[in-house]
Amino acid sequence: MGRLFWKFFFVFLLAQLVTTLGVGLTIWALRPSYAPGFGPFFEHHRPPQRPGEFADRELRPPPPTMPLRPQGMRPPEARPYFLHGWMRSPLLPLAAGSVVSLLFAALLAWYFAKPIRSMRQAFDDVARGKLNTRLGPVMSDRKDELADLGQDFDRMTDRLQALLDAQRRLMHDVSHEVRSPLARLQAAVDVMRQQPERAAELGERIERDTRRIDTLIGELLTLARLDAGMTARRDEEIDLTEVLGLVAEDADFEAAGKGAAVDLQVTGTLPVRGNRDLLHRAVENVVRNALRHSPAGGRVSIAARQDERTGEIEISVSDQGPGVRPENLEAIFAPFFRDRPANTPDGYGLGLAITQRVAALHGGEVHANNRAEGGLVVTLRLPRAE
Repeated sequence: MGRLFWKFFFVFLLAQLVTTLGVGLTIWALRPSYAPGFGPFFEHHRPPQRPGEFADRELRPPPPTMPLRPQGMRPPEARPYFLHGWMRSPLLPLAAGSVVSLLFAALLAWYFAKPIRSMRQAFDDVARGKLNTRLGPVMSDRKDELADLGQDFDRMTDRLQALLDAQRRLMHDVSHEVRSPLARLQAAVDVMRQQPERAAELGERIERDTRRIDTLIGELLTLARLDAGMTARRDEEIDLTEVLGLVAEDADFEAAGKGAAVDLQVTGTLPVRGNRDLLHRAVENVVRNALRHSPAGGRVSIAARQDERTGEIEISVSDQGPGVRPENLEAIFAPFFRDRPANTPDGYGLGLAITQRVAALHGGEVHANNRAEGGLVVTLRLPRAE
């Protein structure tokens, strides 16, 4: 039973108790009242001690020890009640109980109708686009399910506002990212018309920018599918050891071009349940991001193990790059965010965002921290398959 139930219960119980008390007091006030020494006639007689006693005798007069009726005192049968007239009516207790019940019902209705009216107004404001509407200040003095509902409403509006802000930011970033290669393509076409002899050179530039646009659109589609939950089956039994081996092999081949190296350390078997392609892409995005920020001759380390305390599988990817400013450690997982844009000319800021969506889709999480010796370490945690 929740707090709201107990509020209803105790208010109605209190109403019944007050009504009962009022009826009892009314009945007590309406009782007959007799003068001292007077009561029903012959109440002073001793009751028979055995059956038949006094049956053949006349009723005896009061003994001399009994108090006599004072001169001028009316007999008890004619003595008036404590209350008179309409107040002796049997409808009085019912009327008193009805009034008390009506009062408590009105107070209870007002107590619950007020926050409901506030919530109705808040929903109407949100429907009109006022996403800064909050119910927390209005219900701060309540401690029941309606207050919890107000907190849920505030979380909902916070989430809606964040999604709309992210959508606006995404549209802005997409238009910015696409505008630059499109401008270069248009410039290359114009130059090719004026200088046909440079067709081969400009053709390579056109091809490169076209690939960039294709890659951007592909990552955007992947991110949109992950946000919408439109992914393939996620119930495959996967050994992450194999996936990490493939990622490390490809990354090491790419790292050789800049004199870097990739190390892989795997402890035990790492069974998970999910989608192999998505998990491969999630880890690959982190490793490629580490390679992109590593200096020439740097080293990227991939370590995977099972956490004995939680039973989760932990994958850590660390590099020897410049790291990330502390205030941006959470923001780097937002789409199109780049801590140092000048240092990442080939990136769009979507890789880590996709990794976070994939981790959440598999019941895991991902976070980043700066290393004490320099560089960034990104940790991916996934639940181990039973």
